[in-house]
Amino acid sequence: MADARIFKDLKADHDRHRKMFAELSDAKSDKREKLFEELRQELQAHAAAEEESLYSTMLAIPELRDEARHSVSEHKEIDDFLGELIELDIASDDWSEKFGKLQHRYFHHIDEEEEEMFPEAAKTLSEADEARIAKVFEKRKPKELEIAAEEKPGDERE
Repeated sequence: MADARIFKDLKADHDRHRKMFAELSDAKSDKREKLFEELRQELQAHAAAEEESLYSTMLAIPELRDEARHSVSEHKEIDDFLGELIELDIASDDWSEKFGKLQHRYFHHIDEEEEEMFPEAAKTLSEADEARIAKVFEKRKPKELEIAAEEKPGDERE
């Protein structure tokens, strides 16, 4: 069902990310670095926890596999944007342009998830699956935030 806890958890994260993007877009350059680092960590932790919970389950279900693969590839693309932004001068026009592209790409991704993927997954997953996925996500997300605080995009995990 579409109002299952896992979909509420993911949507709540997406809503928080939309606010973080808006705050960062409006921020003066002296506040950008801190806000960007918070956003980067949040996006990386969310993606990893989502992949370990929802996507891993979807990959095992033939009728959901293509959507999961598509979303994993979008996570990689977003992570690449984050890595590129880290390398740029945060006060530069290049950074602002790249950030705008990241925002557009990320909003497309979460809109697609919320409007297409989540409803499709909800039709296929059992309530027990949804509850298990929510538990995995809720357990993994804090751990992934700790990892993201230590690792930048492209860093290899040991």
